[in-house]
Amino acid sequence: MKGLLESVIRGLGNGSVYALLALGFVIIYKATRVISFAQPALMLAGGVAVSYLAALTGFYPAVLLAALLIAGVALVVERVSIRPMVGRPVFVVAIITLGIDVVLRVIVNGFIGRDVRQVGDPWGFTQVSLGPLVVQSRWLAMMLVTAVLVALLFAFFRYTRYGLAMRAAAFDQEIALAQGVSVGAVFALSWGLAGFLAAIAGMFVGTGQGIEQLTWVVALKALPAIIVGGLDSLGGAVAGGLIVGVVESLFQSYQGEFAPWLGQNFAVVSPYVVMLIVLMVRPYGLFGTREVERV
Repeated sequence: MKGLLESVIRGLGNGSVYALLALGFVIIYKATRVISFAQPALMLAGGVAVSYLAALTGFYPAVLLAALLIAGVALVVERVSIRPMVGRPVFVVAIITLGIDVVLRVIVNGFIGRDVRQVGDPWGFTQVSLGPLVVQSRWLAMMLVTAVLVALLFAFFRYTRYGLAMRAAAFDQEIALAQGVSVGAVFALSWGLAGFLAAIAGMFVGTGQGIEQLTWVVALKALPAIIVGGLDSLGGAVAGGLIVGVVESLFQSYQGEFAPWLGQNFAVVSPYVVMLIVLMVRPYGLFGTREVERV
Protein backbone atom coordinates (compact mmCIF):
# COMPACT_ATOMS: atom_id res chain seq x y z
CA MET A 1 0.00 0.00 0.00
CA LYS A 2 2.86 2.41 0.81
CA GLY A 3 4.41 1.91 -2.59
CA LEU A 4 1.03 2.34 -4.28
CA LEU A 5 0.35 5.67 -2.55
CA GLU A 6 3.84 6.95 -3.36
CA SER A 7 3.30 5.98 -6.99
CA VAL A 8 -0.04 7.80 -7.05
CA ILE A 9 1.54 10.97 -5.61
CA ARG A 10 4.27 10.83 -8.24
CA GLY A 11 1.57 10.44 -10.89
CA LEU A 12 -0.39 13.38 -9.55
CA GLY A 13 2.78 15.47 -9.66
CA ASN A 14 3.54 14.66 -13.27
CA GLY A 15 -0.16 14.82 -14.07
CA SER A 16 -0.25 18.38 -12.75
CA VAL A 17 2.28 19.36 -15.40
CA TYR A 18 0.22 17.62 -18.08
CA ALA A 19 -2.83 19.48 -16.77
CA LEU A 20 -1.11 22.86 -17.18
CA LEU A 21 -0.24 22.01 -20.77
CA ALA A 22 -3.70 20.62 -21.44
CA LEU A 23 -5.29 23.81 -20.12
CA GLY A 24 -3.30 25.78 -22.69
CA PHE A 25 -4.59 23.55 -25.48
CA VAL A 26 -8.18 23.82 -24.28
CA ILE A 27 -8.12 27.61 -23.72
CA ILE A 28 -6.97 28.22 -27.28
CA TYR A 29 -9.40 25.65 -28.67
CA LYS A 30 -12.39 27.15 -26.85
CA ALA A 31 -11.50 30.64 -28.08
CA THR A 32 -10.52 29.86 -31.66
CA ARG A 33 -11.76 26.30 -32.37
CA VAL A 34 -8.21 25.45 -33.39
CA ILE A 35 -5.86 22.98 -31.70
CA SER A 36 -2.54 24.78 -31.28
CA PHE A 37 0.39 22.48 -31.91
CA ALA A 38 2.79 25.22 -30.78
CA GLN A 39 2.42 24.34 -27.09
CA PRO A 40 5.48 22.00 -26.99
CA ALA A 41 7.74 24.78 -28.29
CA LEU A 42 6.32 27.30 -25.82
CA MET A 43 6.88 24.82 -23.00
CA LEU A 44 10.49 24.26 -24.09
CA ALA A 45 11.08 28.01 -24.42
CA GLY A 46 9.71 28.57 -20.92
CA GLY A 47 12.07 26.07 -19.35
CA VAL A 48 15.06 27.51 -21.21
CA ALA A 49 14.11 31.07 -20.26
CA VAL A 50 14.05 30.07 -16.59
CA SER A 51 17.48 28.46 -16.93
CA TYR A 52 18.97 31.74 -18.16
CA LEU A 53 17.04 34.15 -15.92
CA ALA A 54 17.60 32.14 -12.72
CA ALA A 55 21.31 32.97 -12.86
CA LEU A 56 20.47 36.69 -12.90
CA THR A 57 17.48 37.07 -10.61
CA GLY A 58 17.22 33.89 -8.58
CA PHE A 59 14.81 31.04 -9.22
CA TYR A 60 11.39 32.32 -8.17
CA PRO A 61 11.59 35.77 -9.88
CA ALA A 62 12.97 33.96 -12.93
CA VAL A 63 9.90 31.74 -13.13
CA LEU A 64 7.54 34.72 -13.11
CA LEU A 65 9.64 36.68 -15.61
CA ALA A 66 9.96 33.67 -17.91
CA ALA A 67 6.21 33.01 -17.80
CA LEU A 68 5.48 36.64 -18.69
CA LEU A 69 8.14 36.55 -21.42
CA ILE A 70 6.69 33.43 -23.04
CA ALA A 71 3.18 34.87 -22.73
CA GLY A 72 4.48 37.90 -24.65
CA VAL A 73 6.04 35.64 -27.29
CA ALA A 74 2.72 33.82 -27.66
CA LEU A 75 0.91 37.14 -28.07
CA VAL A 76 3.30 38.18 -30.84
CA VAL A 77 2.94 34.80 -32.56
CA GLU A 78 -0.84 35.08 -32.44
CA ARG A 79 -0.87 38.62 -33.77
CA VAL A 80 1.58 37.97 -36.61
CA SER A 81 0.68 34.43 -37.68
CA ILE A 82 -2.80 33.52 -36.46
CA ARG A 83 -4.88 36.72 -36.49
CA PRO A 84 -4.53 37.24 -40.28
CA MET A 85 -5.94 33.73 -40.78
CA VAL A 86 -9.29 34.46 -39.11
CA GLY A 87 -12.05 33.08 -41.34
CA ARG A 88 -9.78 30.57 -43.04
CA PRO A 89 -10.36 26.79 -42.71
CA VAL A 90 -9.50 25.45 -39.29
CA PHE A 91 -7.11 22.81 -40.58
CA VAL A 92 -5.05 25.52 -42.32
CA VAL A 93 -4.59 27.40 -39.05
CA ALA A 94 -3.74 24.15 -37.26
CA ILE A 95 -1.01 23.43 -39.82
CA ILE A 96 0.35 26.94 -39.27
CA THR A 97 0.63 26.29 -35.53
CA LEU A 98 2.57 23.14 -36.40
CA GLY A 99 4.99 25.27 -38.42
CA ILE A 100 5.26 27.77 -35.57
CA ASP A 101 6.18 24.91 -33.23
CA VAL A 102 9.00 23.77 -35.51
CA VAL A 103 10.38 27.29 -36.00
CA LEU A 104 10.29 28.12 -32.29
CA ARG A 105 11.96 24.85 -31.34
CA VAL A 106 14.78 25.42 -33.82
CA ILE A 107 15.36 28.88 -32.34
CA VAL A 108 15.20 27.65 -28.74
CA ASN A 109 17.52 24.72 -29.48
CA GLY A 110 20.16 27.31 -30.34
CA PHE A 111 19.94 28.56 -26.76
CA ILE A 112 20.05 25.04 -25.33
CA GLY A 113 23.06 23.76 -27.23
CA ARG A 114 24.14 20.16 -26.85
CA ASP A 115 24.32 20.13 -23.05
CA VAL A 116 21.51 19.77 -20.57
CA ARG A 117 20.54 23.12 -19.03
CA GLN A 118 19.58 23.13 -15.36
CA VAL A 119 16.69 25.40 -14.44
CA GLY A 120 18.12 26.14 -10.99
CA ASP A 121 15.15 24.77 -9.10
CA PRO A 122 15.42 24.46 -5.30
CA TRP A 123 13.88 20.96 -5.21
CA GLY A 124 16.02 18.71 -7.37
CA PHE A 125 15.48 15.12 -6.25
CA THR A 126 15.21 15.91 -2.54
CA GLN A 127 12.68 13.80 -0.66
CA VAL A 128 10.34 14.60 2.20
CA SER A 129 8.28 12.41 4.51
CA LEU A 130 4.49 12.54 4.59
CA GLY A 131 3.83 10.25 7.51
CA PRO A 132 4.97 6.82 6.35
CA LEU A 133 5.30 7.99 2.75
CA VAL A 134 8.53 9.30 1.21
CA VAL A 135 8.01 11.50 -1.86
CA GLN A 136 10.05 13.99 -3.83
CA SER A 137 9.58 17.67 -3.01
CA ARG A 138 9.08 18.56 -6.64
CA TRP A 139 5.94 16.40 -6.89
CA LEU A 140 4.39 18.39 -4.05
CA ALA A 141 5.49 21.69 -5.61
CA MET A 142 3.92 20.67 -8.93
CA MET A 143 0.60 19.83 -7.29
CA LEU A 144 0.53 22.96 -5.13
CA VAL A 145 1.40 25.43 -7.90
CA THR A 146 -1.02 23.78 -10.33
CA ALA A 147 -3.83 23.91 -7.76
CA VAL A 148 -3.24 27.63 -7.19
CA LEU A 149 -3.04 28.43 -10.91
CA VAL A 150 -6.17 26.40 -11.70
CA ALA A 151 -8.09 28.18 -8.92
CA LEU A 152 -6.94 31.59 -10.20
CA LEU A 153 -7.80 30.62 -13.76
CA PHE A 154 -11.31 29.48 -12.90
CA ALA A 155 -11.87 32.65 -10.84
CA PHE A 156 -10.67 34.68 -13.82
CA PHE A 157 -13.18 33.04 -16.15
CA ARG A 158 -15.98 33.26 -13.60
CA TYR A 159 -15.64 36.74 -12.15
CA THR A 160 -13.64 39.03 -14.46
CA ARG A 161 -14.85 41.00 -17.46
CA TYR A 162 -12.27 39.51 -19.77
CA GLY A 163 -13.06 36.02 -18.54
CA LEU A 164 -16.73 36.51 -19.29
CA ALA A 165 -15.79 37.84 -22.74
CA MET A 166 -13.77 34.68 -23.39
CA ARG A 167 -16.66 32.49 -22.30
CA ALA A 168 -19.03 34.42 -24.57
CA ALA A 169 -16.69 34.07 -27.55
CA ALA A 170 -16.28 30.36 -26.85
CA PHE A 171 -20.07 29.94 -26.83
CA ASP A 172 -20.74 31.82 -30.08
CA GLN A 173 -18.33 34.24 -31.74
CA GLU A 174 -20.99 36.02 -33.83
CA ILE A 175 -23.23 36.67 -30.85
CA ALA A 176 -20.21 37.82 -28.84
CA LEU A 177 -19.31 40.28 -31.61
CA ALA A 178 -22.88 41.59 -31.63
CA GLN A 179 -22.59 42.20 -27.88
CA GLY A 180 -19.41 44.26 -28.34
CA VAL A 181 -16.86 41.60 -27.42
CA SER A 182 -13.55 41.99 -29.24
CA VAL A 183 -12.96 38.49 -30.58
CA GLY A 184 -9.45 39.50 -31.65
CA ALA A 185 -8.60 40.43 -28.06
CA VAL A 186 -10.04 37.11 -26.91
CA PHE A 187 -7.80 35.27 -29.37
CA ALA A 188 -4.74 37.17 -28.11
CA LEU A 189 -5.60 36.60 -24.46
CA SER A 190 -6.08 32.89 -25.02
CA TRP A 191 -2.64 32.59 -26.58
CA GLY A 192 -1.09 34.67 -23.80
CA LEU A 193 -2.62 32.48 -21.11
CA ALA A 194 -1.56 29.32 -22.93
CA GLY A 195 2.01 30.65 -23.21
CA PHE A 196 2.08 31.53 -19.50
CA LEU A 197 0.90 28.06 -18.47
CA ALA A 198 3.29 26.34 -20.90
CA ALA A 199 6.25 28.22 -19.41
CA ILE A 200 5.34 27.11 -15.88
CA ALA A 201 4.98 23.55 -17.15
CA GLY A 202 8.37 23.81 -18.88
CA MET A 203 10.00 24.90 -15.63
CA PHE A 204 8.54 21.90 -13.80
CA VAL A 205 9.55 19.48 -16.55
CA GLY A 206 13.13 20.67 -16.09
CA THR A 207 13.19 20.34 -12.30
CA GLY A 208 15.88 17.95 -11.19
CA GLN A 209 16.69 16.63 -14.65
CA GLY A 210 17.23 19.81 -16.65
CA ILE A 211 16.18 20.88 -20.15
CA GLU A 212 17.51 19.42 -23.37
CA GLN A 213 16.50 19.59 -27.01
CA LEU A 214 14.15 16.59 -26.83
CA THR A 215 12.34 17.79 -23.70
CA TRP A 216 9.48 19.06 -25.89
CA VAL A 217 8.30 15.45 -26.33
CA VAL A 218 6.84 15.59 -22.81
CA ALA A 219 4.24 18.08 -24.02
CA LEU A 220 2.77 15.46 -26.36
CA LYS A 221 1.34 13.68 -23.32
CA ALA A 222 -1.03 16.62 -22.92
CA LEU A 223 -2.80 15.47 -26.09
CA PRO A 224 -4.20 12.27 -24.54
CA ALA A 225 -5.04 14.37 -21.47
CA ILE A 226 -7.30 16.72 -23.43
CA ILE A 227 -8.92 13.84 -25.31
CA VAL A 228 -9.58 11.94 -22.08
CA GLY A 229 -10.94 15.01 -20.30
CA GLY A 230 -12.78 16.54 -23.24
CA LEU A 231 -11.40 18.99 -25.75
CA ASP A 232 -13.68 21.85 -24.72
CA SER A 233 -13.65 21.38 -20.96
CA LEU A 234 -11.27 23.27 -18.67
CA GLY A 235 -12.12 21.00 -15.75
CA GLY A 236 -11.74 18.03 -18.04
CA ALA A 237 -8.23 19.17 -18.98
CA VAL A 238 -7.21 19.12 -15.32
CA ALA A 239 -8.87 15.75 -14.69
CA GLY A 240 -7.42 14.30 -17.90
CA GLY A 241 -3.91 15.44 -17.00
CA LEU A 242 -4.11 13.89 -13.54
CA ILE A 243 -5.58 10.63 -14.90
CA VAL A 244 -2.85 10.33 -17.51
CA GLY A 245 -0.15 11.08 -14.94
CA VAL A 246 -1.42 8.50 -12.44
CA VAL A 247 -1.89 5.80 -15.09
CA GLU A 248 1.62 6.36 -16.40
CA SER A 249 3.09 6.24 -12.90
CA LEU A 250 1.23 3.02 -12.01
CA PHE A 251 2.47 1.35 -15.18
CA GLN A 252 6.01 2.45 -14.34
CA SER A 253 5.72 0.90 -10.89
CA TYR A 254 3.79 -2.31 -11.51
CA GLN A 255 3.75 -3.25 -15.18
CA GLY A 256 7.04 -5.12 -14.96
CA GLU A 257 5.68 -7.20 -12.05
CA PHE A 258 2.14 -7.92 -13.26
CA ALA A 259 2.39 -7.68 -17.04
CA PRO A 260 6.02 -8.19 -18.11
CA TRP A 261 4.77 -9.55 -21.47
CA LEU A 262 3.94 -5.97 -22.45
CA GLY A 263 7.66 -5.31 -22.75
CA GLN A 264 9.83 -2.58 -21.33
CA ASN A 265 8.79 1.08 -21.26
CA PHE A 266 5.12 0.35 -21.89
CA ALA A 267 4.40 3.20 -19.45
CA VAL A 268 5.47 5.62 -22.18
CA VAL A 269 2.56 4.59 -24.40
CA SER A 270 0.07 3.95 -21.59
CA PRO A 271 -1.46 7.48 -21.84
CA TYR A 272 -2.30 6.82 -25.48
CA VAL A 273 -3.86 3.45 -24.62
CA VAL A 274 -6.09 5.23 -22.11
CA MET A 275 -6.94 7.79 -24.78
CA LEU A 276 -7.99 5.06 -27.23
CA ILE A 277 -10.18 3.35 -24.62
CA VAL A 278 -11.92 6.64 -23.74
CA LEU A 279 -12.41 7.47 -27.42
CA MET A 280 -14.14 4.15 -27.99
CA VAL A 281 -16.49 4.65 -25.03
CA ARG A 282 -16.98 8.43 -24.98
CA PRO A 283 -15.67 10.06 -28.21
CA TYR A 284 -16.20 13.54 -26.73
CA GLY A 285 -14.16 12.77 -23.58
CA LEU A 286 -15.18 12.25 -19.97
CA PHE A 287 -16.22 15.89 -19.46
CA GLY A 288 -16.50 17.21 -23.02
CA THR A 289 -19.65 18.54 -24.63
CA ARG A 290 -21.59 15.89 -26.47
CA GLU A 291 -22.43 17.09 -29.96
CA VAL A 292 -26.07 16.69 -30.91
CA GLU A 293 -27.04 16.47 -34.57
CA ARG A 294 -30.56 16.96 -35.88
CA VAL A 295 -31.63 14.42 -38.50
